[in-house]
Amino acid sequence: QRRMFTAALLALVFILAAVGTTEAGKKEKPEKKVKKSDCGEWQWSVCVPTNGDCGLGTREGTRTGAECKQTTKTQKCKIPCNWKKQFGAECKYQFQAWGECDLNTALKTRTGNLKRALHNADCQKTVTISKPCGKLTKPKPQESKKKKKEGKKQEKMLD
Repeated sequence: QRRMFTAALLALVFILAAVGTTEAGKKEKPEKKVKKSDCGEWQWSVCVPTNGDCGLGTREGTRTGAECKQTTKTQKCKIPCNWKKQFGAECKYQFQAWGECDLNTALKTRTGNLKRALHNADCQKTVTISKPCGKLTKPKPQESKKKKKEGKKQEKMLD
C-alpha cells in the first residue's frame, strides 16, 4: 500500500509540474491592433417610409474618407405610426396636461419634453402645441361591462 500511495503521490506531483510548465509556456496573445481609419462617422438621413407616412422604410448613410471601402449604404428603419408627426416622425415627446383656456386667443396649450429620438434624429428638447378651447363637454357616464352583460342575458332569457 505504501508503494501505491508513493506512486500516486509522485504521479500527482508530475501532473502538477506538467500543467504549470504548460501554462508558463503559453504566450499571451497580443491584443488585436485597432485599425485607425481615416473614415468619418456615418451620417444618417431621416427614415423615409416605403408607403404612407409611417411604418417600414429606409434611410441613407454616408461618410467621408479617402481610403474608405464603403462611403454610402442603405439601412432599413421603422417609423412608429402612433407618434406625433407634427414635430418630426422620429421624435417622441411626453406631454403635460392641457393648460387653461386663454380667453384672448381662445386656445389652450401644453408642452412636451423629448422622451425618445430614433437613430440620432435632430429633435427639439421641448415643444409647445395649441388647440382651440372648444366647448366644455362632460363625458357620458358609461355603464359597467358587467351591467351590460347582465342586461343582454335577461333579454336572451325573455326571447
